[in-house]
Amino acid sequence: MRVRRSLTIKQMAAVSSVAAITICFFIVIQLFHFVQQRRDDYAQQLENIAHSVREPLSQAVLDVDLNETQDILNTLQPVGILSRAKVVMPNQIAALHTNFPAGRPVPPWISRGFNLPVTISVPLYSAAASPKDPKPLAYLVLQADSYRMYQFIVSALSTMLTTYLLLALILTISLSWVINRLIVKPLRTIARELESLPESDVPFHQLTMPLLHEDDEIGMLVRSYNRNQQQLQKIQQHISDAPPLAQNCVSNEEQFMARLQHRLQSTEPEKGFHLLLIGIESLRDDGHVDCPLVSSIIEALPDHCLLARLSYNEFALLAGDIARPFMAMRLARQIMERINAPQESDAGNMSLHPTGSIGIVQHTGESPATAQQLMVNARAARVSAYQQGKNQILFFEPELTEKIQKRLLQENDILHAMEQNDFTLFIQPQVNMRTGAVVGAEALLRRKMADGSYGLESDFIVLAEEIGVMSMLGYKILELGCVILADWQSRGINLPLSVNLSGVQVQQRNFLPELRSLLSRYKINPGQLVLEITETARIDDLDRALLLLGELRAVGVSIELDDFGLGYSGLEYLNRLRSLPIDVIKIDRSFVGVLPQDDVMVNIVASIARAMNIQLVAEGVETEAQRQWLLEQNILLGQGYLFSAPLSKDLFEQKFCPTE
Repeated sequence: MRVRRSLTIKQMAAVSSVAAITICFFIVIQLFHFVQQRRDDYAQQLENIAHSVREPLSQAVLDVDLNETQDILNTLQPVGILSRAKVVMPNQIAALHTNFPAGRPVPPWISRGFNLPVTISVPLYSAAASPKDPKPLAYLVLQADSYRMYQFIVSALSTMLTTYLLLALILTISLSWVINRLIVKPLRTIARELESLPESDVPFHQLTMPLLHEDDEIGMLVRSYNRNQQQLQKIQQHISDAPPLAQNCVSNEEQFMARLQHRLQSTEPEKGFHLLLIGIESLRDDGHVDCPLVSSIIEALPDHCLLARLSYNEFALLAGDIARPFMAMRLARQIMERINAPQESDAGNMSLHPTGSIGIVQHTGESPATAQQLMVNARAARVSAYQQGKNQILFFEPELTEKIQKRLLQENDILHAMEQNDFTLFIQPQVNMRTGAVVGAEALLRRKMADGSYGLESDFIVLAEEIGVMSMLGYKILELGCVILADWQSRGINLPLSVNLSGVQVQQRNFLPELRSLLSRYKINPGQLVLEITETARIDDLDRALLLLGELRAVGVSIELDDFGLGYSGLEYLNRLRSLPIDVIKIDRSFVGVLPQDDVMVNIVASIARAMNIQLVAEGVETEAQRQWLLEQNILLGQGYLFSAPLSKDLFEQKFCPTE
């Protein structure tokens, strides 16, 4: 095994890069500082030159003696620092100037970057001018040679580059040598020791402590490795002393308890799991673990499950990857189906119908527990299930059993409704409460009930998210909304339609591509589809969800924030909200429902929306008094049963979209 890139090379590259960047910044700062000092020196020299000829030049200008003025200007030609000298009248018209040799050019970016050339202007006064209000006769303008400054810049830059790069090289080599001696060399020694180990010595190997590293991180690494090796040696010894496992991977009780305790002490104690205790009352196999019934149960188990036979008719199952209770109940039902399957008797002329009882205990990781405690609780649940009758499944917590049974029934109902396409969208209008005109609509999910009516349970969305169908159902809702909009567009109905999104749906990685596909397939006009995201949605990554809102706006979708005031509305959230492309804030129905008696929360939400220049829609308007109060506060848009209940698409179009 060879090292492809040494730590020495990596750290030298890192140190060199940091040093180079730092030196560049330092050189730029120093160069500008030196150039500014040189500019000040040049300006001072120019002023001294100007003052040396100021008095005779003022007299010559006062006498209007052009020859004398020109002669004085010509005396400045031998001054090497100058590149231009002229006399300018107060109206900025150049009267006289002296001819200097043409200077060598300076790169334009140097002139712009360092504000070249250096120029001063000195006023020329009459000797008889009033000291209180002197008025200049003219101005002497002197300009320094920019090429001299350019030479200074090049010289200073080359000197600093040479000096600092040499210093960076020395520092890089020094630091690399120190790091190599302190870190790389002992790590290389450890790596060579491990690489040269014979395969037979690997389980029992102990690293040698590097010299002078007993009290630092490398010493900690060596001690931790040696400790882990000792623990692995103990586990290997324990496994070697244990009886061999059966070929069907069913372990004995002692090994099962050891594995269960190890799981409780694992590096992920917060990850929950379930322990199932299974009793089979009619099992007849003379104690063998490879009977057809047990093999059938093993085939039904998902990955990462461990099954142990505790007695001739009792089994323990560790469901390590099942954290949710109703998933554990689903697994228990599958096992019970295998138990209840007919089994051939030894006589061969009759079938046996085994019965069973299963107790389940949930470990969430929130409180410490031992393997023995979990086993006692699971056995208590199994005994209670056995006492209630045949083929019963119970949790250790009775209220959890009832809850999970209800959840499983609801899950079956939802899955059946999706298979039968029993979901549809009802539409509720959003109106201008002053004029009564319909300005938009909201699509609300409804399911066909057993009696043929349409409705939806209050906890339906939460349940759909828990059982993992919200993503599929959310896509169906979006597609139904796009179908309605496409139909409206073809008939000249230009009402925007709001569709609700769940927190789980927003967090799906494929949500945005699917939405783009629907908008393209149904040719939805920009701004017609409005997506409502509730502020109370269970969003784990709020930053990513907020970023997604901007991407949604970019594809031509409007955004409404629903249930505003019930969720994250702290100062930090509001500050973040200012930069987001939110088109509408909906005032929650719980705030609107207490109007006009209690108007505090509505006033707060309205003030926030107006401060951010975001449109408001009042949700749940049901009385005329509420409508009047909202109009007095200049909240024009409303939605609620005062105007209309949610209607099927056909009834909505008949009532609010009459054909011409």
